[in-house]
Amino acid sequence: MESDAFLHRYFLNNGGKRLHKWLHYFDIYERHFERLRAEPITMLEVGVSGGGSLEMWASYFHPESRIVGIDINPDCAQHAKDRIDVHIGSQDDVEFLEGIVDQYGEFDIVLDDGSHINSHIIATFEALFGHVSKNGVYFIEDLHTSYWPKWGGGLKKPGAFMEYAKDRIDELNASHIKGMEPTEITKTTTSITFYDSIVVFEKSPQAVRQHVITQTIA
Repeated sequence: MESDAFLHRYFLNNGGKRLHKWLHYFDIYERHFERLRAEPITMLEVGVSGGGSLEMWASYFHPESRIVGIDINPDCAQHAKDRIDVHIGSQDDVEFLEGIVDQYGEFDIVLDDGSHINSHIIATFEALFGHVSKNGVYFIEDLHTSYWPKWGGGLKKPGAFMEYAKDRIDELNASHIKGMEPTEITKTTTSITFYDSIVVFEKSPQAVRQHVITQTIA
C-alpha cells in the first residue's frame, strides 16, 4: 500500500469533490494515521461539507474500512456511497451521537472538522472520546477558532477548547498529582499533542507507573 505523503499528493491532485484544508495539516495526518492503514478501520468525520475529505479517507485507508460522516446540512447526504455513510444531525446533540455509536460501535479515528464552535467541540469530545478504540486517535482541527469570539473562543477564555484541552494534560498526569483521581484519560491515553490549530489525543491502555533504577555493580 502506497504511503509516502499519500494524503498531500491526493489533496494537491484532487479533481473530485470539494476538499478544503490547511496545507500544514497533511504532515500531521500522516504522522498520526499511518499506523492505522494496514487493517480495516472505522472512522468518523464530524463535518462533511463538500464531501471531498470523506473520499480522501476512503482512498487512504484499507479498502475494507468504513468511513462515516456527520453534518447538520441535509444536502450532505448526497455524499454517501460505497463504504462511505453520511448521517444528518448536530454534533452537540448527544442523543444523535449515541445513535451513531449504537450503529457502528467503537471508532478507530474520530476527526472533528465540524462547526468549530467551542461548546460543540467539547460536547462532541465528551460524547465520543470514550467510544474511540483502545489504540485509536481523536483528532480536532481548525482550533484557531478557540481564540475567536465569534466561535465562543478567546485567549485564556473559560470554555474555549484550548483551555479545556490544557486541563486534560493534568488528567494525563493524574498518577503523579496528589489528591487527583485517575480519569478515563489517565487510564487510556498515551499522549495529547498540540499543533498549530490541531490537538490530537492518542489512545493506548496505560499501566501502573513505575520508576526503576539500574546501575552497574561497582
